[in-house]
Amino acid sequence: MDSAASADRYLPDTVQRSAKILVVGAFGVGKTTLVGSVSEITPLRTEEVMTEAGVGVDDLPGDSHKRTTTVAMDFGRITINAELVLYLFGAPGQRRFWDLWTDLAVGAIGVLVLVDIRRLEQSFDVLEQLEERELPFAVAVNRFPDSPVVELEEVRAALDLLPETPVVECDARNRHSSAQALLALCEYVATHDPRSFREYAT
Repeated sequence: MDSAASADRYLPDTVQRSAKILVVGAFGVGKTTLVGSVSEITPLRTEEVMTEAGVGVDDLPGDSHKRTTTVAMDFGRITINAELVLYLFGAPGQRRFWDLWTDLAVGAIGVLVLVDIRRLEQSFDVLEQLEERELPFAVAVNRFPDSPVVELEEVRAALDLLPETPVVECDARNRHSSAQALLALCEYVATHDPRSFREYAT
């Protein structure tokens, strides 16, 4: 076994705190891709091949090459700095799996919401679910190759977000870009909801 890969399984001795982050979004916005790109360990995935039963139910852009879908969760880990590690839980996007969110959200300090600007209307119900759970969140616009260029403040207005809610753009395929989106969420939680951060970041 590669010694470097083996070493990545274990946390540095300097790590003092860990925190749980929930990654959500509509179907096909890139949650599995983000967790996979940023995770320093081999991510846990619970994907199944999509079938004809999902046609007309699980809507994607017509040119999408997506052939699998998450049916339980994705799990990954990223060490933010010498003292803090994040555990990432990616939730299924389809409405029929939303009951899982309640359990996956237990102990989370916050939520990263991925959105696809080409299907922004599909994020409205996702955000409504988060508001009902009263969890702090940040929005990350996942830039697909054919995504139209839209200013982030236009996204904020379209989603009717509060002025303080972080809205960033990212490329879910890129580790650095994904990590920056997660960092924006952590900074927001630490600044605007420090009690929650102290309570759950152990």
